[in-house]
Amino acid sequence: MEHNYEGFLISDDKALLKIDAICGFLSRSYWANQRPVETILKSIANSECFGIYDGDRQVGFARIVTDGATVYYLCDVYVDEAYRGTGVGKKLIEIITEHYEGMLGLLGTRDAHGLYEKYGFTRNAERFMLRKPR
Repeated sequence: MEHNYEGFLISDDKALLKIDAICGFLSRSYWANQRPVETILKSIANSECFGIYDGDRQVGFARIVTDGATVYYLCDVYVDEAYRGTGVGKKLIEIITEHYEGMLGLLGTRDAHGLYEKYGFTRNAERFMLRKPR
């Protein structure tokens, strides 16, 4: 699937992904800055992925873990610092939520609750539990 938005391409074609850019994004994140490259590669191989492109440059990314029927987990969402405020990140979330409409969507965030609430996500600390890897 491909969408054009304000001169950007948003695509789920894994052949377009720029692994160096993704690893760079994630190395600057609070949630994945200790994640080894091998783990990033494996996570991409086993997930549905969306990239945002400005010409040949990848400027955003999101990864989806799903069973394809009942639930999806949205993770590793990132927009390059130079492209924040352009609306392209919001468009990415809109595309993803529309694509997975009818399924339960899950995500974790420390600082972007307001963004995701605009797309129907609600805070639910009472129900979900977390088990971190050892």
